[in-house]
Amino acid sequence: MKFPQSNLSWDRDHYSPLKRQWDIFRTALKFIFLIFQDFCLQKKSSFQRQKRARWLVLKLIQLGPTFIKIGQALSTRPDLIPLEYVEEFSQLQDRVPPFSSEDAIALIEMELGESIYKIYEQFEATPIAAASLGQVHRAKLTTGEEVVIKVQRKGLEKLFKLDFKVLERLVKLANIFFPGFKKYQLDLVYQEFFELLFTEIDYINEGENADRFRFNFQKKQNVIVPKVYWEYTTRRILTLEYLPGIKINDRETLTKQGVSIKSVIELGICTYLKQLLEDGFFQTDPHPGNMAVRNDGAIIFYDFGTMAEVKGLAKEQMVQTFFAVLRKDTDQVLDMLIYMGLIERMTDMTAVKRLISFLLERFRDKPIDVNAFQEISTEIYVMFEQQPFRLPPQMTFIVKALTTLDGIARNLDPDYNLLAASQPFITSIAKSGNQVNMLGVIVRQTKIFIKEQFYKPSTLENLVRDFQTKLDGGELQVRVRSLESERTFKNIYLALKTLIYACLTGFSLLNGILLISTIYSQWAVLLFALTGLFTLFLVRCIISLTIQEKLLK
Repeated sequence: MKFPQSNLSWDRDHYSPLKRQWDIFRTALKFIFLIFQDFCLQKKSSFQRQKRARWLVLKLIQLGPTFIKIGQALSTRPDLIPLEYVEEFSQLQDRVPPFSSEDAIALIEMELGESIYKIYEQFEATPIAAASLGQVHRAKLTTGEEVVIKVQRKGLEKLFKLDFKVLERLVKLANIFFPGFKKYQLDLVYQEFFELLFTEIDYINEGENADRFRFNFQKKQNVIVPKVYWEYTTRRILTLEYLPGIKINDRETLTKQGVSIKSVIELGICTYLKQLLEDGFFQTDPHPGNMAVRNDGAIIFYDFGTMAEVKGLAKEQMVQTFFAVLRKDTDQVLDMLIYMGLIERMTDMTAVKRLISFLLERFRDKPIDVNAFQEISTEIYVMFEQQPFRLPPQMTFIVKALTTLDGIARNLDPDYNLLAASQPFITSIAKSGNQVNMLGVIVRQTKIFIKEQFYKPSTLENLVRDFQTKLDGGELQVRVRSLESERTFKNIYLALKTLIYACLTGFSLLNGILLISTIYSQWAVLLFALTGLFTLFLVRCIISLTIQEKLLK
């Protein structure tokens, strides 16, 4: 699919705020209309969803960086949106139209205060990469060092501020017309989203992240991080050391160069585990465009604009967590996720435990299959509907990163094993730190693992133990309900409301028309006003019914 290279309204010098608001609202209304049309015409095929997703991708690109980023975020949520949309949104990762080299040169000269001919010995006007927030040019400094310059798209901060206000209005309207949305705290979600966006367009922050990341891996000879040239770096210009490499998912080229595929997968997985568990500072978007491989098998990391922090674990805690995953101990894994601040504790954790148990059972020894999420999609929907909660942003980042890394590993070796690929990291943890304490932890965890393997409790014993734990903790809740019946009744209720408002709309409109030419014309004005009000309620019910139907499917 080709993306539009020109005619992008948001990329023009003169783009009025009013026109921007209209473009966003028009796109949202048209998409709702298309979905409603498909619902009415019973067009529910995969081909139709793919068609709508492709249309939406083009519209997101036309709306610009803010909405491209929204699409990228949604491309990692196969548990929440149809797979057709996930596949189309994933194309937003590295297929974004570049802007003119004249604009890039003008910004460099303005930021650095000198002509590019004084700064660089050579400068390539054609960008080597383009993304939603900027593009990258290759150059050679007058000192002879080869560098890459990351240049920000013009007017991004102004555009983000405008989009922030527009989306704020959309969220408020959604909360007014769809009160059920309030429980999802959409206002907090979009605030967090924009905070991350404003952080990402500050290249000083990205340079500091790169320096910190390089410091964390300074003892790892097989992990390469580019040097930051601070004298040529500003909030909108970032100059980094030029480090070419083979794209990490290019299996054919890696094989031709004699690079071990198994070693690349192990190094990629172990590097991420170190970021997440040991450093507590990790790259949230490790897609193929941000990682490369040298001819000697070392991994090169690029792009440090989207980094996140979590509460790191002590080495003993890491070993305990790995054994918990090995034993498929849902409770201990959940406790560790809560400790790291990746999941918020709730009164009833049953649904969350069910999800963790599913992931441990299905994906511990084999690659992640996004289609498998369909097996628990109903339970996920009910979990958020009955007891909604927002995952902390760090957890969303980790899921996104793991899904991306898993896709890279599967592309290199469809039969790879996540646990096996993690062995070098586990071994390094076991050999480091206090040897006596670590040996004691490993021995204890091994004894527990072996004991559980030989003396597995029966299903009845597990049920009794779980019942006793819930009873002691005051978490036991007795719930007798039919999910299908409950959702069916909800749909029937919405359908009845829609029918009632349709009748009231028609009744008030008809009587208003009859009275307009009589002596009771003043009553006709009131009836027309009621017609408008009932129409709003009718549209709201229709949209709610449509959304409910889509979620049901």
